[in-house]
Amino acid sequence: MSTIPITGAVDRPWILPSRGRVGMSALIVAESAIFTIFVIAYIYNIGRSISGPTPQQVLEVPIFATICLLSSSLTIWIAERALHRSNMKMFGLWWLVTWVLGVIFLGGTAVEWRKLIYQDGLTIHTNLFGTTYYSLVGLHASHVTVGLIGILTVLILTLSGKVAVRHAERIGVFALYWHFVDAVWVVVFTVVYIVGRS
Repeated sequence: MSTIPITGAVDRPWILPSRGRVGMSALIVAESAIFTIFVIAYIYNIGRSISGPTPQQVLEVPIFATICLLSSSLTIWIAERALHRSNMKMFGLWWLVTWVLGVIFLGGTAVEWRKLIYQDGLTIHTNLFGTTYYSLVGLHASHVTVGLIGILTVLILTLSGKVAVRHAERIGVFALYWHFVDAVWVVVFTVVYIVGRS
């Protein structure tokens, strides 16, 4: 019995993916399923409310808040690059900018909700639109809040000198969550503020 060597084959050890990335990927898949259910419910119920107000009457497109949130994906990426280069000052600065952009977005959501509730009379009990709107946008806002708590925790640890380049993988795993939150907003924004108002 003879064996024929396979040319070009290189013996490389098989490296398992990082547990953090696998765990975060599993979380993102599960959360994507939840968001999908809420998005489908919102789309299905568009125009089914038997009383007002309607999306066209009360919703304003949150352009500034959206720019802030989507920009935070860039700033968190820049922060990651700075950490890989052991530039802790730049990492801390860009990490702080990411947090500020997220807070501005969440503040914009709070201002929008205050107007909808107190000026327009839209609550979760008003009609089907109110129920699905607050459920979907509120689900996203809760994810932003969790992300901001995580970003603030890392920022505090950075300022106290406890974050170093050896933590880059963990920071990268957390950044995946923030990118997910931003990507979900693109879907929510499109469904609620573009499709829902047309």
